[in-house]
Amino acid sequence: MALRKPKRTRKLRGSRTHGYGRIGQHRKGGQRGGKGKAGGQKHDWTYTTAKDSKRYGKHGFHRPAQMRRQHRTINVGEIATHLGKFTEAAPDPKGPPIPIDLTAHGYDKVLGGGAVPFPLQVVAPFFTRRAADKIKAAGGKIKGEVISGPEKPKAKATTAKPKAKATTAKPKAKATTAKPKTKTKRKRS
Repeated sequence: MALRKPKRTRKLRGSRTHGYGRIGQHRKGGQRGGKGKAGGQKHDWTYTTAKDSKRYGKHGFHRPAQMRRQHRTINVGEIATHLGKFTEAAPDPKGPPIPIDLTAHGYDKVLGGGAVPFPLQVVAPFFTRRAADKIKAAGGKIKGEVISGPEKPKAKATTAKPKAKATTAKPKAKATTAKPKTKTKRKRS
């Protein structure tokens, strides 16, 4: 069985300062440079710049409320499934387009989720490109502005690089080795 080293507090029982010298040397934040975030702009500035760089200053921005536009949206599939909510006309896949005014119901943007099994004539301020295509493909019409969302970056076509042709190595010319110049000592006469 391993023998554990006794804690220093047991050893220093009865000692007033527990080995820290003058009373108060191990209290408060005197030796550690202050309590909490003290010294963030003074002696602990290197820590702030390295690990907590967003502690000071303003970061980011908020758009003003009048600039933020919240659209009340609906999918084309929801229009088709809840048709009775918008009109009393019966759906007919081969009949004329059913007129639906979404602005009267509080919607201002039509999204392209779902399917449209019959022709619709939809009136709304905004349509996504996908929603407009689905309504037109079913034989319907739209009245409003078609907006295109942020375009996704196209993936680069990955084409295999042609392999380098194996070239036959040309024989290297033999290097001519120059003989080192030897100095001859002159005899003195």
